[in-house]
Amino acid sequence: MSTQTVLIVDDDREAALVISHALAAPNREVRVLTSAEDVVAQAAVSPVDLVITEAVFASGVSGLDIVRACKAAVPVTRVLVVSGNGSLDDAVDALRAGAFDYLAKSGDVDTLRATVERALRPPTSRPTPAHGPTRAPTMIGRSPSMLQLYKQVSQAAPGSAPVLILGESGTGKELVARALHAHGPRVDRPFLSLNCAGMTDLHLESALFGHVRGAFPTAVNDRVGLFEAARTGTLFLDNITEMSAAMQAQLLRVLQEREVRPMGGQEAVGVDVRVLAAACGDAEADVTAHGFRLDLFFRLAVFLIRVPPLRERRQDIPLLVEHFSGAASARAGRMVTISNGAIARLRQLDWPGNVRELENVIERLVASARHPVIEAADIVLDAGASTSPGTHPFSDMPTLDELERRYLVYALQRFAGNRTRTAAALGIDRRTLYRMSARLGVPITGAEIHGANVG
Repeated sequence: MSTQTVLIVDDDREAALVISHALAAPNREVRVLTSAEDVVAQAAVSPVDLVITEAVFASGVSGLDIVRACKAAVPVTRVLVVSGNGSLDDAVDALRAGAFDYLAKSGDVDTLRATVERALRPPTSRPTPAHGPTRAPTMIGRSPSMLQLYKQVSQAAPGSAPVLILGESGTGKELVARALHAHGPRVDRPFLSLNCAGMTDLHLESALFGHVRGAFPTAVNDRVGLFEAARTGTLFLDNITEMSAAMQAQLLRVLQEREVRPMGGQEAVGVDVRVLAAACGDAEADVTAHGFRLDLFFRLAVFLIRVPPLRERRQDIPLLVEHFSGAASARAGRMVTISNGAIARLRQLDWPGNVRELENVIERLVASARHPVIEAADIVLDAGASTSPGTHPFSDMPTLDELERRYLVYALQRFAGNRTRTAAALGIDRRTLYRMSARLGVPITGAEIHGANVG
């Protein structure tokens, strides 16, 4: 087997040596170079299979410069960009310039090794998008999970295949959808969105597929549906799991046949639309557990993108606070800043409402600020809005029975002792609820509920 050559380019020689030792393997030569300016010359003189480059150098040279130079000099050379301070635009630009991959500098050696193994396999053809990079909605964050998200967006954006975006409420799923549109070939075409939650089948079918006059009693005029209105553009369907089974079947048919039939109409209309969908959850099981059709899930999840919750990227909170406080100050007509102590306090919180909750808190703090600097003592949140990581009901490692008891107490208090609603929330019937309360010693009547201890 011939020897494969890996060139590591980093102006921090110690960091580069650590990586070189981690990547050492039989039939592999790993070199270290601390000068970004010399990388192309060395690659041209002595063949290199893979270049691993830092994203930003002290000299001002960027990883993007190295990608472009290597591809211009020796097109078959694969380049891996590793960044500790990247953005969505950086990831898109690097991948579109021909980078093999774009990784976060997270210290995850296993991920780096796996990516290097993939890069050193025989190259396969990859289509190069003809559409240049465009300005997308602002996505803020430099954490490893956000850099991974940027990479996924940059990989999915150039095509027209459906994308399913998963994430908790408030994480920014629509922002991801708009970024996919803005970085894709349909950027100059319409981007239309619809929140499927709370809509009846009649209204949802009319909104998506349109109707003709007389299709139903209130249809006094023809209406063009969103699939037609978004022709050659992008249609974003939020809360897709809120669709009924009947509407899921209709949507699946449209995605398969690429045509819609307006309500009451006789003629089918061909559609050319990229469909992006979003749902609350982290994985396939979370989505399908709500009765979502598995065949529709796979039809939509050609690309599956997970948006991380804020608690998984606390290091991005200072950047988000700076952005939100600046925007809120502009709206308030006065400059208000957040002290380091206040930011440290915000980083300690759990943020169940994610980025949306943080934005609302910053807006309120700025609007109500009596001084130009907000301190940690000024941060007083509504009870239950955000909790410290240490206040989880399982932080003291209770037994499963104890955890079950606490959850039952919480549910009963949450629904003010209403046993029917409590049983429904727990996914059990009332008889099972009674047996559960007896087994765990939890009262299910009146004042005893409110006096029970959750933890």
